[in-house]
Order: sequence, then structure tokens, then C-alpha cells
Amino acid sequence: MPRAAASATRPLQLRYLAHARSGDKGDTANVGLIALAPELYPLLQREVTRARVARHFRGMTSGVDRFELPNLGALNFLLHGALDGGGTMSLKTDAQGKVYSTALLRMEIPVPAAIARRYGPKAPRSRAR
Repeated sequence: MPRAAASATRPLQLRYLAHARSGDKGDTANVGLIALAPELYPLLQREVTRARVARHFRGMTSGVDRFELPNLGALNFLLHGALDGGGTMSLKTDAQGKVYSTALLRMEIPVPAAIARRYGPKAPRSRAR
């Protein structure tokens, strides 16, 4: 197999690779990203960096911290300043930061083609009979 074919990647949204959950701690949104399978955690660990998440939420946060939880196959992100003062002070529609998990799952990362084929969206079935 040619080297280029072995290392080919394609972009894939995180929603095909992980679950996510988010909430609030004052003015900070807390987003957990949990790999769907243990084999996916190293990929998430490598590709879902603090810098990439900060770029994804550019203009919405004042800073991002990342914490690794390998025993859970998860990453945790703190999105500082994302809640405009927090639940009781913010006039934002989502003052508790619940939609940040969905927003993170829409982020694309490069994945090996084999993983994209296995976990990515399936081709639509033909309706012809």
C-alpha cells in the first residue's frame, strides 16, 4: 500500500466519535468529551487540543483549559468567560452553558480514513425497489 494511502485522513465531526455533556460553574462552561470507544481516546487526546477548542469557540470565551481523564476515556474543557456572568446574572438564552456540548460535537478533526469509514456517517440507503 502506498504511504500516502496509509496516512490519508478526512475531517469528521466529533459527534461520530464521542459523547459530550456540559454545564456551568459561575461564568465558566464545563464541557466533558467522552470517547465512544476506548480505541478512539488516543485520537481525541491528540486532535482535540486546547488550542483547537479555543479556535472553535473564538469570540465566545476568554480562555480554555483542558484536562485529561484517561481512566474515563474523556477530556474536560473549561471555557472561561463563556456564560456572560453565569446563570443568575446572564441575559443569555443558555446561561447554564448546556449547548456548548453540542457545539463542541460539531467541531471537525482529521481522522484516519479507516476510522472515518467505521464511525462516520453511513451512506444513505437507496429507496429503489
